[in-house]
Amino acid sequence: MWKAAIVGGGLLASGYLRTLTSGTAPAMTERSTMPSLPTRAEQMNQLKSTEFDVLIIGGGATGSGIALDAATRGLRVALVEQNDFSSGTSSRSTKLLHGGVRYLEKAVMQLDKEQYDLVTEALHERDTLLTIAPHIARELKIMVPIYRWWELPYMWIGLKVYDALAWWNRHEGAKELPSSYLLSRKSTLASFPQLNEKGLRGSVVYYDGQHDDAGMTLSVALTAAREGTVTANYTEVISLLKTSNVDGTAHVSGARVKDRLTGEEMDVSAKCVINATGCFTDGIMRMDNKAHRDLVIPSQGLHIVLPDYFTPPDMGLLIPETSDGRVLFMLPWEGSVVAGTTDSMTDVSELPSPKSSDVAFVREELDKKLASDVQLRNQDIKAVWSGIRPLVRNPASSGTEDVPRSHFVYVSDSKLVSISGGKWTTYRRMAEDTVDEVLRQFPSLQRAGPCVTRSTPLVGAKGYADTLPHVLVQKYNVSIDVATHLSHRYGSAAFDVLDLDPSAKLLHPNYPYLEAEVQFAVQHEYAVKPQDVLARRTRLAFLDSAAAVSVAGKVTDIMAKELNWSRAQRQQMTADSTEFLNTMTPHLEESAKL
Repeated sequence: MWKAAIVGGGLLASGYLRTLTSGTAPAMTERSTMPSLPTRAEQMNQLKSTEFDVLIIGGGATGSGIALDAATRGLRVALVEQNDFSSGTSSRSTKLLHGGVRYLEKAVMQLDKEQYDLVTEALHERDTLLTIAPHIARELKIMVPIYRWWELPYMWIGLKVYDALAWWNRHEGAKELPSSYLLSRKSTLASFPQLNEKGLRGSVVYYDGQHDDAGMTLSVALTAAREGTVTANYTEVISLLKTSNVDGTAHVSGARVKDRLTGEEMDVSAKCVINATGCFTDGIMRMDNKAHRDLVIPSQGLHIVLPDYFTPPDMGLLIPETSDGRVLFMLPWEGSVVAGTTDSMTDVSELPSPKSSDVAFVREELDKKLASDVQLRNQDIKAVWSGIRPLVRNPASSGTEDVPRSHFVYVSDSKLVSISGGKWTTYRRMAEDTVDEVLRQFPSLQRAGPCVTRSTPLVGAKGYADTLPHVLVQKYNVSIDVATHLSHRYGSAAFDVLDLDPSAKLLHPNYPYLEAEVQFAVQHEYAVKPQDVLARRTRLAFLDSAAAVSVAGKVTDIMAKELNWSRAQRQQMTADSTEFLNTMTPHLEESAKL
């Protein structure tokens, strides 16, 4: 009954969806100066001297989102991250903002309300991100090729349901994505000529969101800093502080942290401590309770990066079923193509290394769907990287592909608040739920106001318009590629980057990144190591590891000048970045299959 109702509703709504128009007038570009933020040294001093309402451990999407949510409610907030902001899973995703087509299929086929709720929540949050960060997030067409006749109506109905759920869960002012549509075999090949045409029946094309995940996380963290959050990267929690209660118990009242750049240790006091460390959640929970049993299943997902000619420039590919039952994406992103992901159990690591067997799996599955004259070669793989997802354990599941991506908030007996699970797309809702739980648990913080992050523009969004690349071309005489990159990365703050060096010297001749971005990253975005720039302020290491290696010395030179590094510091930074870049390099010779 429930399944039939959803399918029927989707069919009815699909016609209505096609008639909707946004009615939004085109925006005009306005210059918005990057907010002046305290330096990292000033932030570290504030950590020592302030008692905070909330201390958040973890500077990924969720932790940064919690910081922004709490700060905009009027709380005194600190955020510490043991590495760089977005250095973990938050920068290693498939780059989609989506409800999850496969989760919807499971929800319908298994009558699973948890999966259904996850899809509707994620679709709502997708629209929110397209609204509050229009410079970073944008829509993307994704084709699902069909090779069996019966799959055409099945997939079309399923994606119409997806469209309908997105429409039902839209909030006022949200950007509306176009509706899905069918293509014949001939039109499919015309739109995506790289496809294997043998047995092809047609395709269904649908729309989802895409973004620069590291850029989005950084934008959230910087917006939190703009709202008063004390933010400190490379600041590791080494123990939790506890205060005794009158009944003989104790509650968490802060953390002892270590500045990983200087080695200095300090105590940070807070009324509430939130553990938002992703796959490291259990480690922090064991600091609170040595008897803690692990709740998180670390699942590794691998991606490979290919030249842009493997997909059309404006359309991705979803392979709905691979040889082991997983889905696979091949998506245009940042002038290249990202393909993945795998989903396998792994161990927790700060620098996860790709498995050659996973590279072989992705390559073999892609070759099945690509035309015989566009098969992948070793030299086509420009970068390889892995991320670790923090899945919440389901004792009844033997693997990770069936583990729901829903999140949970847990409060220990000593009042440590932990948030884990969830999807990238739902980080803002996860943050809202976490702060709501904090207010329930801590009466002294109930002065805080309601959540406002659904309507809070992220840094760079104010004054942004789709015409910004053209404005930059005319004002600074830069190429449209450079202007487009700057617009999508910095939004209306792109002017500030170009003002540092109007000559716009390229960092690498094949990519639109500028030397001025290195300076900007140090001066305005808390970049302190070369890999912060190579991997997260720009995405060069994720796009082309050889190109990143070739400019690492140049980046180090610019940063050394900006940060007054000694010879010893420069040598250490070079060694650190070399170690990092080695994890992004496709060591294809290790795999016999390759």
